[in-house]
Amino acid sequence: MKNCPQCHSEYPYQDGGLWICPDCAHEWTAEEAIAKAESLIIKDAHGNPLADGDSVSVIKDLKIKGSSSVVKVGTKVKNIRLVESSDGHNISCKIDGLGVMALKSEFIKKI
Repeated sequence: MKNCPQCHSEYPYQDGGLWICPDCAHEWTAEEAIAKAESLIIKDAHGNPLADGDSVSVIKDLKIKGSSSVVKVGTKVKNIRLVESSDGHNISCKIDGLGVMALKSEFIKKI
């Protein structure tokens, strides 16, 4: 196991058949971690699976909430990070000139 699935700590340890996070005290089995990882398959607008570190391109002008700025079609975003989100913004990234933001996978395509 790499990181805790709950708090993403880098220091989980194995105790028998369980993995334990010393930071948040979350306990899980290897099977639970595998099942969770398989359920977190995020795909781009064309159905291609995405992974952490991929480079993507925006396929639609996106208005930035609370700002007059727009992320233009064709904007390239490097080194994305996939996140779980209840509002659909499942990609965290940094866009040059605009900063850190969250995007929906339905508006991007993998390069």
